[in-house]
Amino acid sequence: MDKLRALQYFVAAAEAGSFSGAARHLEVSVPAVGKMINALERAMGTTLVERNSRGLVVTADGRAYLDACRPLLEQLEAADAVISRAGARPKGTLVVGAPGFVIQHWLVPAMPAFFASYPDIQVDFRVLTRLADAEPRGADVTLVLGWPLATGLVHRVLARTRVFASASPEYWAMHGFPKHPRDLQRHNCLCMRNPEGTVLDLWEFAKAGRQESVAVKGNLVSDDRNVIVDAALAGMGVARLMSLTLKEHTRDGRLVSALLDWEMAHAPPINLFYRPGFRRNPRVRPFVDFLGEHFGSLAGEKVTGAAAPAEPPWYRVGTGRASAAKR
Repeated sequence: MDKLRALQYFVAAAEAGSFSGAARHLEVSVPAVGKMINALERAMGTTLVERNSRGLVVTADGRAYLDACRPLLEQLEAADAVISRAGARPKGTLVVGAPGFVIQHWLVPAMPAFFASYPDIQVDFRVLTRLADAEPRGADVTLVLGWPLATGLVHRVLARTRVFASASPEYWAMHGFPKHPRDLQRHNCLCMRNPEGTVLDLWEFAKAGRQESVAVKGNLVSDDRNVIVDAALAGMGVARLMSLTLKEHTRDGRLVSALLDWEMAHAPPINLFYRPGFRRNPRVRPFVDFLGEHFGSLAGEKVTGAAAPAEPPWYRVGTGRASAAKR
């Protein structure tokens, strides 16, 4: 047993009042926290924490042990900080996996500021869309959109996104501007196929407590976001696109978003993943901290306290259509 790590996990769990809270703070998995604390209890020969309906409760023995250990850990953290500041700058290659448009629109604009602080780190971007591809591609840090399952990985929601129904001015002039979500049923809608294989043909909206679900139809489907964007720019139809993807094109007037008084539902969150313990890697830690600090301003979305929206019922349908899962 790693006694120091076990003490750190115990203190974090006691302060958070739960194993899950400690796991988020330490950026490890919940089972890892439970395993280390159980090992510490066996080594001590006593029960340090108990779980009940109100959460985690520190026992009398646990409280005494906590009071004795906390000052020692604080002194150790202070000593580590002194040595870290005095040590060499992080250097070497960091492999970052992410979808191509995330790299293009969110990550690349951040790199000058990152490299100014860490000039000896080389970032190797690798394009991927599924979390399952991260390990085979050798990614140290992975960013993906949606609601991927990640057993044993540290997971942070970096930001929530927004999506809009958008088309070229020429398309709207020819086919009419929708005034209500149901009007989209008479439009040619360009649909994405997500990494799970589901065609996203169910466009859902919310406004002042009202909800509208529209099963859209169109003559083009693609799993490549750039294809959908190019088709919308060419005046082929209406696309469901994220705000940052749209920023350049709406600024130039080449795409115009409709139904702005409605909120399109199920905008995918932006997720960060890495393996437990990797944050202690001298290259991973500064990059993760940098993303957490700067991602909101880069993405144009609120990050503070961001929580993943609920997974849509159609998300894992697989080879099928989102509209079929709604029935």
